[in-house]
Amino acid sequence: MSVISIGVNHKTAPVEIREKLSFSDNSLPDALARLLDQPVILGCVIISTCNRTEIYAHVTDIESGIETIRSFLQHKSGVEASMIKKYTYAFTQHKTARHLFRVAAGLDSMLLGETQILGQVRTAYHLAQEYKATDKVINTLFKHAITVGKRARTETGIDQHAVSISYAAVELAKQIFHDLTGRSVLVIGAGKMSELTAKHLVANGVSGVIVSNRSHDRAECLARQFGGRAVKFDELHRYLEAADIVISCTAATHYVVRASDVQSALSPKPNKKIMMIDIAVPRDIDPAVGKIPGVTLYDIDDLQNVVDNNLMERKRAAIMAEGIIEEQVDEFVQWLDMQYVIPTVSALKKRGEEIKEREMARALGKLGNISEHDRKVIGSMANNIVNQLLHTPVTRLKEYALTEQGPLYKEAMEELFCLDDVDYLVTPNGHTNVKQSTKVGKHGKAQASQPKRRASIEGYLA
Repeated sequence: MSVISIGVNHKTAPVEIREKLSFSDNSLPDALARLLDQPVILGCVIISTCNRTEIYAHVTDIESGIETIRSFLQHKSGVEASMIKKYTYAFTQHKTARHLFRVAAGLDSMLLGETQILGQVRTAYHLAQEYKATDKVINTLFKHAITVGKRARTETGIDQHAVSISYAAVELAKQIFHDLTGRSVLVIGAGKMSELTAKHLVANGVSGVIVSNRSHDRAECLARQFGGRAVKFDELHRYLEAADIVISCTAATHYVVRASDVQSALSPKPNKKIMMIDIAVPRDIDPAVGKIPGVTLYDIDDLQNVVDNNLMERKRAAIMAEGIIEEQVDEFVQWLDMQYVIPTVSALKKRGEEIKEREMARALGKLGNISEHDRKVIGSMANNIVNQLLHTPVTRLKEYALTEQGPLYKEAMEELFCLDDVDYLVTPNGHTNVKQSTKVGKHGKAQASQPKRRASIEGYLA
């Protein structure tokens, strides 16, 4: 059994390539069906976000699987084959698992420890399940990935440290006010940074939003976004008294908020606390404001220091997350290796059951009319003999499945016990394939899995 992943992300391909390889939600059903129509692919999932497109697949042959998926991406996007090969990466077996687990944990994201990607991995998997594109191997792989993503966040706290300027402002506000519920914010300037900071504050409980900008139309537009109100720019100092938090980010070349304005606003409320965040360069708020009792002032350098410190915390957490990932990779790889011998184990147990039933029928026929109790005793004895006889070879085969000699012992077992019915099927061209799973593709075509690779047992033992 082989798992592979082919993809591009923000580190390997420019946006003009990524956008051509991306999949919309509406295109996923047809894309998954077309992939499943390829005999080499037994199950698959497509993850498509703004920063990555990745196809994970359980395949019968690694090289053929990689070639098939790259060809699929070429026809889908119109990008030349040479460019597809240049920009896409390919992982196989345990490297596929490790890559997916790192993606789910947020370690492969543009923003280290990003939370959103885990939800995107989960959604991609559930969509593939809904369209019946997954199989046992893909299901197990993605369940491990989702487990890793959850553990990485709960056990390391990798997503609990703000690493953006706008969210760092929220983190500082929480340190001052503890609970932001019901607090009000005065936003000076209607640019992107002001908008992002206000958005994070509102998401954390701030309810009153006042916006002031030189262009009153833009102020009204931003205020509507948060259910707030716009005030004229030359009157903003009148609203300082009503604000718990002030965010300022304008293009002014002089101080927009003066110390005298703040002093006047706080005079009627000597015990009032106010937090002021100056994100502008040049600064909007007179540094002298920070010396006024009750006022806490942060500038862009203060926020950047918070971001830098938090990024270091995330890097420490990432090291812990890598340990969780390796643990889960080992567990998945062991499970995957074990699947290789399961058809042989099943065939061996089936053979033992057939022999037991045949000999039981023969013995009971010779014994004639015996009691039900005696029949049960004989049956129990026969079951115990078969189970004890097969226990050691089955256990040893499962142990060897985790070693490089696993395939040899598997085939030796099949030869020694004459297991000709290890769930094999014969294809129309006369070649024998292992039928570990059979599925129906888009056009109703039966598809078989991994080809049987018989080692020369006789040659090895000669």
